[in-house]
Order: sequence, then structure tokens, then C-alpha cells
Amino acid sequence: MDREFLADLFADFGPVTIRKMFSGYGISADGVNFALALRAGLFFRVDEVTIPDFEAEGSKPFQYSTRAKTVVVNSYWELPARLFDDSEDLVRWARGALAAAQRAKVKKRPRAKKAPQKAVAKKARKAAKKAVRVGKAKRAQRKRR
Repeated sequence: MDREFLADLFADFGPVTIRKMFSGYGISADGVNFALALRAGLFFRVDEVTIPDFEAEGSKPFQYSTRAKTVVVNSYWELPARLFDDSEDLVRWARGALAAAQRAKVKKRPRAKKAPQKAVAKKARKAAKKAVRVGKAKRAQRKRR
């Protein structure tokens, strides 16, 4: 699938962004990736709400093989072939995929920010210098007594 074909396919859906990704394209709307167009086919983002529709059509999750194993990506399922000829139904499925992608984005927890390593090291050096100064001051005080 090339970029022009994908643009035509999603014309009724609305504006999409099509970006080069892996061996194909990532398709997004509103900044959310909801579809992958790869050599193996077109795959839509799914979740527990949309998977039953894909199963009813006999669709399967995206998978690829490495040297050691076959990896199954359960978050993207192959688009049923009949939808390539039915633009109204394709739009409905694409909206479902976008909704699934948006729900997945909401579920993700924000990552805890790590303190920059330089700042951590600087604080540790500062604390060590302070400990040395305090130690010297205490020793000097004991000598005076």
C-alpha cells in the first residue's frame, strides 16, 4: 500500500496523518496513531470493546516472526478485506479504532520523572563537602577543649 492509496482510503474518514513507519506507514488522527499499513496488510488499533467485531469477521491480530519466535501484537488487528470496498463501514471501523487508541492513551500512566544525573551527583558532592566541613569543625572544637 502506498501513501496515495491510504489517503484515498481514508478520505471519507477525515484528515489523517500518514507517516513512514517500520516497513510501511503509521496512520493517525488528532495526534493519535490508530492504524498501521504494513506489507502484511492494514491493521487497526483494538481494545476489549472492538475486538469482538474483528473476531466476528474472522480477523487476526498482527504478528511477525523473529529468528527465535513469532510475536503477536494483540493491540492491532487486521482489517477485514470487505471494508476496502465499503467506505461507509470503513469510516465506522476507523472511528472505533481511533476511539480504542484514545482509550489506550488515557490508560497509560505518566512516567515518573527521574532526577537528572548531573543534579543528583552535584547534590551528593555538596553533601559530602558539608560532611567534611562539619567533621573538621567538630575535631577542631574537641582540640580546643
